[in-house]
Amino acid sequence: MKTQLNKISSALRKRKAPATFFSAMALAMMSVPAVNAQEEAAAEDTEVIEVSGIRASLVSALAEKRNAPNLIEVINADDVGKLPDQNLAEVLENITGIQITRTAGIGTGVQIRGSNANRIEINGVSTVGAGSGRNGISFEDVNASIISSVEVTKAPQASTIEGSVGGTINLRTIRPLELTETLGSVRVQLEESSLSVESPTPRLSGAYGDNWETDSGRFGFVVSGSYTEQEAVSFRPRTDRDNLVNIDGVPEFQGIQFLVQEQENNDYETVNLSTTFEFAPTDNMKFHFDAIINQQERSQDSYRLQASGVSSLRNISVPEAFETINYGVVNGTNIGTYQAALRGTLEPNLAVDDDDPNLRFSSDTGARVTDSSVFTFGGEWQGDNLKVSAEISSSSADTENPNLSTTLNFINPNCPLDGTSNDNCVPFRYDLSNNSLSFGINFDSPFAPTTDQLLDPNNVVLDQVQVGDDTTENSETAFRVDFEYFVDQVDFISSVDFGFRVNKATSKFEDIGDNIGGFSRMVDSPNGALFSDLLVAGPNNYGDADGRDLFIANFLLLDPDASFSDRQNVIDTLQAAVIQHDPDSPDILNVRSNNTAFRDIEESTTAIYAQANFEFGDMVTGNIGVRYIETDIDSTGFNPDDQLETTSGSYDFVLPRLNLTITPHDDVVVRFAYGTDVRRPNFNQLATGFTLDTSENSVVALGNPGLEPEEVDSFDIGVEWYFAESAVVSVGYFKKDRTNIFGIDFEGAALIADPSTPGGLARETDPSCPGGGIFNPIVVPNVLGDPSQLGLCVDKTTPGNDPETTTQTGVEMAFQYDLSSFEDDLGWASGFGVIANYTIQDFSGGSVVDTTSGRGLQVLGDVSIERGLLDFSENAYNFTLYYEKYGISARMRYTWREAFRTQDFGGGANTSGSSTLSFPVVTADRGQLNASISYDVTDKFNIGLEAVNLTEERIDQYCVAEDALLCFVGLPDRRITLGASYRW
Repeated sequence: MKTQLNKISSALRKRKAPATFFSAMALAMMSVPAVNAQEEAAAEDTEVIEVSGIRASLVSALAEKRNAPNLIEVINADDVGKLPDQNLAEVLENITGIQITRTAGIGTGVQIRGSNANRIEINGVSTVGAGSGRNGISFEDVNASIISSVEVTKAPQASTIEGSVGGTINLRTIRPLELTETLGSVRVQLEESSLSVESPTPRLSGAYGDNWETDSGRFGFVVSGSYTEQEAVSFRPRTDRDNLVNIDGVPEFQGIQFLVQEQENNDYETVNLSTTFEFAPTDNMKFHFDAIINQQERSQDSYRLQASGVSSLRNISVPEAFETINYGVVNGTNIGTYQAALRGTLEPNLAVDDDDPNLRFSSDTGARVTDSSVFTFGGEWQGDNLKVSAEISSSSADTENPNLSTTLNFINPNCPLDGTSNDNCVPFRYDLSNNSLSFGINFDSPFAPTTDQLLDPNNVVLDQVQVGDDTTENSETAFRVDFEYFVDQVDFISSVDFGFRVNKATSKFEDIGDNIGGFSRMVDSPNGALFSDLLVAGPNNYGDADGRDLFIANFLLLDPDASFSDRQNVIDTLQAAVIQHDPDSPDILNVRSNNTAFRDIEESTTAIYAQANFEFGDMVTGNIGVRYIETDIDSTGFNPDDQLETTSGSYDFVLPRLNLTITPHDDVVVRFAYGTDVRRPNFNQLATGFTLDTSENSVVALGNPGLEPEEVDSFDIGVEWYFAESAVVSVGYFKKDRTNIFGIDFEGAALIADPSTPGGLARETDPSCPGGGIFNPIVVPNVLGDPSQLGLCVDKTTPGNDPETTTQTGVEMAFQYDLSSFEDDLGWASGFGVIANYTIQDFSGGSVVDTTSGRGLQVLGDVSIERGLLDFSENAYNFTLYYEKYGISARMRYTWREAFRTQDFGGGANTSGSSTLSFPVVTADRGQLNASISYDVTDKFNIGLEAVNLTEERIDQYCVAEDALLCFVGLPDRRITLGASYRW
């Protein structure tokens, strides 16, 4: 192993290889023990390896994977700032066993072997996230252009920091002392979204680095940075059919309960800066300082158009067409088939209800502004038999969540309203066929408003204003010392590693905000004429995603740009409108900290480890070791007496780890690995506080300071055949036994019969909530209570540990090959290459069960379904075809993942017995095609074109079971990026 890596290094010293390639190879060299001078001298006569571009990155990545003592996957950039994708989550999607989730088409979440619980490091240092999670920094916060390579550790060593279920993701930057020539590059790009109504957005990135020999030693530095603007758009229609309808002469069916036309639009502005200084005063001593600074500003420019109050028509509105919903057998439970509304109209019936249905316009302008940083200072010293390295690091993420979201009620002038409530009597047409979930205004109705009326500020009134200024402050400081002692006395022990690490993690959250309104009566609702300067016409391109004709194209919104950039003026204008409308008893905004949601978590951990690295001849190598951790936790929050109170806890674990590599043939590597790890609870799960919402369907999520870490025992076995240069065939089997998995204990609030409510059902108002749930005093009832009386019992959840063991098993297969060795025979066609991987996995066990409640209980009856693992796809694959020759570099990658259950679905919906019929939804099978092509105009100047989601593949989400009741649809955009780069 050592000899082969030195051969590659020697070859690169003899040739002027690209700087990033050499840097990546140097990182690979640093991952194995030092070798003696005789081995280095022998390597000088090695045949030169000449590779560049895509193939260079693949050769270096395979060399690093092949020679690693444990199971890792590596992706290297083929040039400065040129990883295979521009989003780090999408970069990782290239790796076997990894699937990703997206928000408005942007990769934001990564599942390694079916788990979201992974660690994210930068240059081996822990990062912290913007929210309550433990994974680390968000992928959208770091531009891929400052990262030179990505390493995923699937089988940990004793020295590997604990804290993941699937694996550890290490984002690596360029190391300056490994540069063989001055590094300089700049890249300019423009990105266009197919669903955006704004201009293309810019991307700028660059890097500079060099090193020098001085009388005091070698000194080098690298600085890289980027500025990115990005708009990601997705259209997400939603239909709730979560109520049974009985009409004389019509078979029982699931009727329309709620309709939503949602546009999800996130505007990103990101600044990244990465700087590394290295100083080597002697050949056996080196110091480094890394500074990585990120500024992320993500503002929402989203809206939701809601058809509410339709449940009051459910017993008189007969659909024009029905569909049969086959829920089938789910986890052994035969749910059966039901009829559901498919196509029809929802027409106001003045004899029954002169105010329903209702049309509401909501603008969602919640934002996230995060400043994060990672600072690291360290050094290493190499003696004859001892290597010592030490490092101190600090990671932080300070986040503000400014939010100004509003809801307007459209008051239909063409309907004889009673003038008391702000319900508004708008006729709708819906057509859910062809999986469109489409609806719009029924312009054939005599009550239909005109386009001009829909855009007239005089015809809207203010329903609610939500203002938020939540803050989250996360940090981690750590100190570690590692020793490696090279053993001469024992033939089969090559070295012994040992060390310790102490760290302190903190998370402080404040829920700051208030709301105006939740107005249900006209007497309380200011007219739009009082704030008309803030109203703008919403986007009218909802049909662009799939060519639909039936949608609402004309509506008013509170200006989303002003809501973010000039927020205080918008708040002042709306407050003035409320006061002018109701000077005697206006609702005055009082933005303040909500003590019930406050949390301040402090966690201290000490870890020690020892590991023996062994060799048996040239065939068997590996390591065996153990890691011991001890953690103390203090969780501070406000108690029921509004006094700060701290709950403390502690735990310790012994984590054994083994990695074994057998090389029965020069080109074959067989790996075995066993390891134990823990996954700590998220900070919000450890909190004593909770947040309240004004929605009657909101769920109060309580914390649990006594929640224990999840324990994971992992086993891996695999075979890798490196049958040609830059080529491999591999197959591996893994098994994970997971205990104490974090689950959610759900308690639903009772629904009682009440003929006075629109839906005939109501929630309890007794603060003791005898039927279950928790009393929320700020709820504004809509259809489940009296709108003039605040407060209802609502559903609640509490995190808990699943005492049963869940077992995951899986097989990962990968293939990589190119035709470069056939250049004499194939000519231009020798530039082709392929990369393919396939993962199949399964799980069993666990005891968490979801049970119907609320309307889910009414529709389906008493049904319980084992939850299993969320965001877990049993089958997934991707296939990449690339071409590199004559200055052309082109890739086309198709990624596919099988259906999975998730709690990530459309805005405003929930699993609390309504919307999704009490269960997580099922995201259907989906594939996506990405492509890129670039051309080297000169040795230094390159132009390129990249496309994400070329075919604009949709996302379908079903309630209860796959292909059952379609509840949500996602229609993400296609993004095209044109750019040029120059390096010197």
